[in-house]
Amino acid sequence: QVQLVESGGGLVQTGDSLRLSCAVSGGTFSYHYMGWFRQAPGKEREFVTAISWSAGRTYYADSVKGRFTISRDNARGTVYLQMNSLKPEDTAVYYCAADRRTDGSVSYSWGTYDYWGQGTQVTVSS
Repeated sequence: QVQLVESGGGLVQTGDSLRLSCAVSGGTFSYHYMGWFRQAPGKEREFVTAISWSAGRTYYADSVKGRFTISRDNARGTVYLQMNSLKPEDTAVYYCAADRRTDGSVSYSWGTYDYWGQGTQVTVSS
């Protein structure tokens, strides 16, 4: 059974940075497309970013492009989300997710992802 555990969330001010980590265990990590999603109160879960298993392809929501960077270390079984220039609208619970499909295509839909972490809260004060 694949398990994902996020860490690194917290309370920061506008313009600050945070790095989230997602430790993956119990599966063939290298063959998973990994993604980060977020959900703010009263809103639907939304795509933030995703990375291919080889880390050769990355995808970002327009709202975070240029500010967030996703990366992964397959040897450590960990995916990271570096968040810079944070804004109050980035406030949400951030979830790490794994897509076990191996056809090489990225999905922006949370329903495609098979495994999820418990989430970590990111709060950005103005």
